[in-house]
Amino acid sequence: MTAKEKHDLPATIRVVPVDASGRWLAAAWMDLRRTPGLSIGYGAIFVVASFALSFGLVALDLGSLILPLMGGFVLMAPLLVVGFYEISRRLESGETPSAGTVARASYANIGQVGAMGAVLMMVFLVWTLLALVIFALFYGQNPPSLDRFVEEIVFSVRGAAFLALGTAVGAVLAALVFTISAFSVPLLVDRPVDVVTAIAVSAAAVRANWQVMFGWAALIVILTGVGFLTLFFGLAVVMPLLGYATWHAYRDVIRPH
Repeated sequence: MTAKEKHDLPATIRVVPVDASGRWLAAAWMDLRRTPGLSIGYGAIFVVASFALSFGLVALDLGSLILPLMGGFVLMAPLLVVGFYEISRRLESGETPSAGTVARASYANIGQVGAMGAVLMMVFLVWTLLALVIFALFYGQNPPSLDRFVEEIVFSVRGAAFLALGTAVGAVLAALVFTISAFSVPLLVDRPVDVVTAIAVSAAAVRANWQVMFGWAALIVILTGVGFLTLFFGLAVVMPLLGYATWHAYRDVIRPH
């Protein structure tokens, strides 16, 4: 059932072809090329924040917590890239976006965006709690240092079991977050709707386009992984691309009434 058949939702949901994600990324690349300084500058914030958090954890001998916090980053990402949605929206209108105008416009529906942030934060806290429980199950009260943790993951049965369980739990939470946030956050930026309605629209849109959205979710994981594996430097490009592509996905799938 699509949103066309759900008259209580203030939007029509289009069913797009399974290769639509390629079109979204192509449009995102064009947005990045039109605003290289603003895009990379915004993306650099993620690089600096990732470095600061990682070095802080290593300094506290908690480097093994970097991996679960990367998972938490993915859960919060739909909200963290709100500014990129606004840049794409302004480019659509023929405007030249700037950091100041984007920052001000991003607060247009701040109450409901903030409520969505609270929802994602709750999921993030659940993930953090579960990650700590999984750590405790396998490694006791004190997590191993980063060098021992990597060796443990790669060369031990216990490490493989830990990684498998953590990945499974993280995948379930990530699927939930993706379903409720894939289109809801752009909708909240674009229209004055409430967070419950935005979540309902997002869930219906993901369900109606489950094939392309499954591939799109996998692509998000791959690109984010590239950003992490390049010592976070890749996030300066990956985050703008994913933010812009998410906006174009929203425009392609959702037709607000």
